[in-house]
Amino acid sequence: MSDIQKCYLLDTSVILDDPNNILRISQENTNAVVITNIVLAELNSKKDDIRSEAGYMAREFFRLADVAFGEPIAAIELPKCILDALDPVQSKNDRYYRLDLKFDRSLHGGEEVLIELIIVHREHYRISASFSEPKGMNDAKIAEIADDYDLTLLTNDMSFRIAAEIQGIPTQNIRNSSVESPESIDFNYTYTYTETPEFPTDVEHHNFNQLTFVQKAISSSNETYETGIQRHAFSFNSQLEWCDFDRRFGEHFDENFVRPLNVEQKFYYSMMTHPQNYVTVVAGSTGSGKTLVALQAGLELVSEGIVEGIVYARNTVTSNDQQSELGFRKGDEEQKMGYFMYPLYSAVNFTIEHQSKRSIDARVEYTGNTNSVKRENATELFMKKYNIEVMDIAHMRGTTISRKFVIIDEAQNMTNATLKLIGTRMGEETRLVVMGDPGQIDHPFLSKRRNALVTLLNKAQHSDFIAGIQLRHTIRSQVAEWFDKNF
Repeated sequence: MSDIQKCYLLDTSVILDDPNNILRISQENTNAVVITNIVLAELNSKKDDIRSEAGYMAREFFRLADVAFGEPIAAIELPKCILDALDPVQSKNDRYYRLDLKFDRSLHGGEEVLIELIIVHREHYRISASFSEPKGMNDAKIAEIADDYDLTLLTNDMSFRIAAEIQGIPTQNIRNSSVESPESIDFNYTYTYTETPEFPTDVEHHNFNQLTFVQKAISSSNETYETGIQRHAFSFNSQLEWCDFDRRFGEHFDENFVRPLNVEQKFYYSMMTHPQNYVTVVAGSTGSGKTLVALQAGLELVSEGIVEGIVYARNTVTSNDQQSELGFRKGDEEQKMGYFMYPLYSAVNFTIEHQSKRSIDARVEYTGNTNSVKRENATELFMKKYNIEVMDIAHMRGTTISRKFVIIDEAQNMTNATLKLIGTRMGEETRLVVMGDPGQIDHPFLSKRRNALVTLLNKAQHSDFIAGIQLRHTIRSQVAEWFDKNF
């Protein structure tokens, strides 16, 4: 191994953040990665928790460990950076185990790689005899190993970091799932031109970045002014793909569907119906048109036979009201899901209202404006006609969804593990739209920097596979816009 090899001791919090952190820290075995029997026991105690992200991550670690090759090793077989620094007196009764964890990177263009994880097992910790605090015993034991082996401690627990650094133990934190400044994530770029717009090369653009070109001219008095001409394009394969919105949403647009109202909604609609785009992530506040425009795009794809139906799934986390969770609601599954599907039904009914004003056939399909029973029938007929179904995210495990337009709502209240579950259920020719409002976090364990929506937005910034867009204009009402900006 290299002489610059670094040795890291991982706290439980680092693995619960993401077991793939082991791969990143190791840098393909350039560095040595160590855990203690205390961490192993804490992970084991978490794995049966099926309601939290921590439980999922613990199970992911043991899935890696279950297929790993492992064996006890002698001290002489430890990585050089550990062997050179260990205290032979304090560690004389310690035992060691090596796990070769198998990481599959094929989805990211890489090959399968084996990463060496060293487990230090200590039966009797010295700190147990003197530690008097009601909490923190396990942290103290992990710190004892870090001190005896001169290891850099990696932990996301700030109180643990402070306690360790007071003892002179070097520490670092690693929050792979946290996205700093999510509000600054953007995919829209504006450029000026005088004669012919050109693809900008001074900024890295990924597929489906939204580019607006504003024409400028020089007056007879040598003053620069805007001509009022704007052109819009996607970046695609390092080229400009022009968007003729006047033609796209003009007289040839199907009048049965609701037209997007502003430029960002037109980009959004065009992105979802683009033949080369299969995953879209969109962030927008209340009233920005996320669900309504997505529904219209799905209806178009169904009408053209590109997909066979629309699936809508919305996270069932409520505003920290545990008794309002799906299992506590009255009724069967369909009735329970109905509580959480108001955004879809609102978009469907808006579309029905629109259609009822366009044609006789639509008026026949829409069977009443004031009678709630007839209105419900109209919604059911509409959803059957376009094969629209609702699904509980919890029931996606073990299914494959093919040739559908899938809308995932409220992603800001999802963990990365939940979004991974959803993404891995997508079959051939399915198009996925993930949406949410990063300003409305109701999940008790998530924050605006740490949730599935901002994670996917962040990945879209650096990926040609995922199309991302921010809808920043609220069109529902002045009241909704005021509350969105001031609370």
